[in-house]
Amino acid sequence: MRVIILEDENRAVSHLKRLIHEVAPGMEIDGVFETVREAIAFLEQEPPVDLIFSDVQLADGISFEIFSKVHIDCPIIFTTAYDTYAIEAFNTNGIDYLLKPIEEERLRKAVEKAKQFTSNRGLESLLNLRADPGSKPAKSRFMVKVGEKIRTIMVEDILAFYSFEKTTYLHTSTHRDYIIDYSLEELESMLNVNRFFRISRKYIVSIEACSQIIAWSNSRLKIVIEGIDDQKIVVARERVREFKNWLDS
Repeated sequence: MRVIILEDENRAVSHLKRLIHEVAPGMEIDGVFETVREAIAFLEQEPPVDLIFSDVQLADGISFEIFSKVHIDCPIIFTTAYDTYAIEAFNTNGIDYLLKPIEEERLRKAVEKAKQFTSNRGLESLLNLRADPGSKPAKSRFMVKVGEKIRTIMVEDILAFYSFEKTTYLHTSTHRDYIIDYSLEELESMLNVNRFFRISRKYIVSIEACSQIIAWSNSRLKIVIEGIDDQKIVVARERVREFKNWLDS
């Protein structure tokens, strides 16, 4: 796995290199860059790397400037002393946000997460290209706030999205609910249509959520999703035929 480090403090670079050697000795560090300018020049010319470790504040600016100017396909692990940039970090390809001083176990978990993304990236790109060469890849994860922390929720762990009192939630297979900053209309264009289906004005459900389907009044269908108290998760009548076709596809 080829990686680069964006960091302007020598002590932080040495510490991170030592931890990387401990948790992932097979990683090849292609370079360390102290400035936004140097990083952009490298990323514009070199073949893609597999992973980026990035501080937020570099010698000549904020690292987000890099990711707004250069297309990045690989995951980014942010390593910083500031906890105020987490939301912005996850609006890039950020998959984890480690506060300094970085602990070995936290870095180990972040690297394992990165390996999952990089190992599947080639296959995902091929599948997306075959499906529609002009389409944007389906969203693979969501970032949610839990207290003062940010957590990653993979789409494979999501049973449903729903709206309640003008707020959108996702509901996981572990029966947890998290607020997200998207409307159901926005989510429809982000999600894999083979995995998710909008059954009504209030609900988008995953194929895994459809294990208990009950005939309902007026030729409609009711879905029972464990952990959601709403007793009327019902497929809209005008969507029933399309929903059945989706289940059978």
